[in-house]
Parts: sequence; structure tokens; C-alpha cells
Amino acid sequence: MLRALLFLSCLAVVHALDIHGKVAWNGACPDIKSLGHSKAVLDDGRMSGSVTHTGDFLIPSVPPGTYLLSIITHDYTFDQVRIDVFNSTPSPEARPYVPGTPFSPPSTVLLPYPIVFVPRQKSSYFVPPESFNLVAMLSNPMMLMMVFGGGMMLAMPYLVKNLDPESLEEFKEQQARLAGVQNAMASGDLKSGLSALMAGTEEAQPTHPTPPTSNKPAGSSKGRSSKKGKR
Repeated sequence: MLRALLFLSCLAVVHALDIHGKVAWNGACPDIKSLGHSKAVLDDGRMSGSVTHTGDFLIPSVPPGTYLLSIITHDYTFDQVRIDVFNSTPSPEARPYVPGTPFSPPSTVLLPYPIVFVPRQKSSYFVPPESFNLVAMLSNPMMLMMVFGGGMMLAMPYLVKNLDPESLEEFKEQQARLAGVQNAMASGDLKSGLSALMAGTEEAQPTHPTPPTSNKPAGSSKGRSSKKGKR
């Protein structure tokens, strides 16, 4: 029985494979100093191996199964690879994997082994603050309303000053009427406010003038017509 257990443990050790790979330096990441501390992980940390100064990494004793291989680093992004470890093959199979797509079925594209990872881009965590933009500020509807209201407040004394006395009196009456309606609405007396508003509307409607009546006697038109006939 002891020999059988030892034999099974030896088979498990034999079937466990080491995952080899490398990070290829490029213009985005020229060396290990730029990459910083990083490691290759299977299934978000189930097994891992550190990346050396040459870019190589090793994940030892990986049992048969399907895994997702990723490079974890702070400043750079890498592609992810699906790893399939089988009992009958001396090396695992590597296939590309796109995040957000189904993990199974696997892609039909086989990648060369050992796996080579290339840094895609450097992650940027700094967002520059927005600069002052006068056009964008003035295009805001609230800002336009504030500017228009401020302009009307500044221009109102000059407009009132140039009005004739009759228009000025009418303007003052309208202001007083509107103030009364606002006070009535604010106090909760809606009936009096609506009545004052309707009264102001009726007063603002112009009255139709009656046609003038002639004070001339009726005989004058007949005399003129008889004179025209004689001529």
C-alpha cells in the first residue's frame, strides 16, 4: 500500500509542468527598472512566479487543468493568455484570450511556447486639471441668464430715465400691480392674486374707438346733390 501511494505521488509530480515565459522589452518598457516589481500569475494569484531582471518568469509544478495567465505590474498593461496543461503532452498549450469573451470554447489560434508577453502601453493615473475656458463658461445657460439679468439691472435706470411722464406713470403702475400679485401669492392668498392679475389684464386691453358722428344737417347733402344736377 505504501509503494502504491509513493507511485501515485511520483505520477502527480511527473504530470505537473512548469510554465515558462518571458517579457520582451520594447520602446514602451525598455528594461526591468521601468517595469518594476511584477509577477506572472495563474487565475488571479492561484500560482505565481516573479519576473527576473532578464524578463523571464517560471511558475513551477502546475497540475493539469485550464488556467488564465496574466502579468501583474503597476505601470503597464499586458495581454492575457489561456493555458491548457495536459497529462499526455510535455508542454502546455497557449491560446490568446480577450477579456469579456467566453473562456470556453478556446480560440483555435495557438501561440508559441515559451510564452512571450509584450508591454502594450503604460498606464496613466494622472489626469491634468481642466484649464480656464471663457467660451465654455459663457455657453452655460445659467451663466447667460445671470449676465442678462445683470445687464438689465444696470440698464434699467437709464431706460426709466428716458421715458416720457405718461409711460413712466404706466410703468410704475405695472410694477406696483406685479408687486401686489407677488405679495398675494407669497402670502397664500391665491384668489386675490389672480383677481389682481385679471384686473390688470383687462385694463391693458385697448378699447375700440367709436366712429365720429357728423353734426351737419341732413339737408346739406341734398342741397349739394341738387346743385351738382343743375350744373
